Amino acid sequence: MSDFNSGFFVGGEACNGRVLVVDDEPDIRKVVKMTLQKAGYAVLEADNGEKAIEVINSGENRLMLDVMICDIRMPKVNGAEAIAYFRSNYPHVPLIVLTGFPDTDMATSFLRQGVVDYLVKPVEGEKLRSAVARAMEQRERARL
Repeated sequence: MSDFNSGFFVGGEACNGRVLVVDDEPDIRKVVKMTLQKAGYAVLEADNGEKAIEVINSGENRLMLDVMICDIRMPKVNGAEAIAYFRSNYPHVPLIVLTGFPDTDMATSFLRQGVVDYLVKPVEGEKLRSAVARAMEQRERARL
């Protein structure tokens, strides 16, 4: 696996990219955030799809977001609705599904729609880092 380095600087430190983690479970967000920060990513958080849409549309986030990781079952705007919104409004941002309720048909559908990976909770740190690295590579290819 190649190491991705976008050359971004966030808070004075080199950053491998910005990842938005959308999950209604605080413990899951915390573990994902810590795992990705140790791998050099800047991490934004949202506890549901509605908050994710607010986060992405605030400040420079829409210009700086590299990858989105999204749960499916959440209150207010669920993951499927959030993913549809992001696919429509931010098609250049690769998406990863992270769910505690695996569904083969749903996984197949999301992957056909261009979702980079469909991960099942609890996800191993290496599997998560690998999925994000693949998404970052896809994002870079899209910029070329």
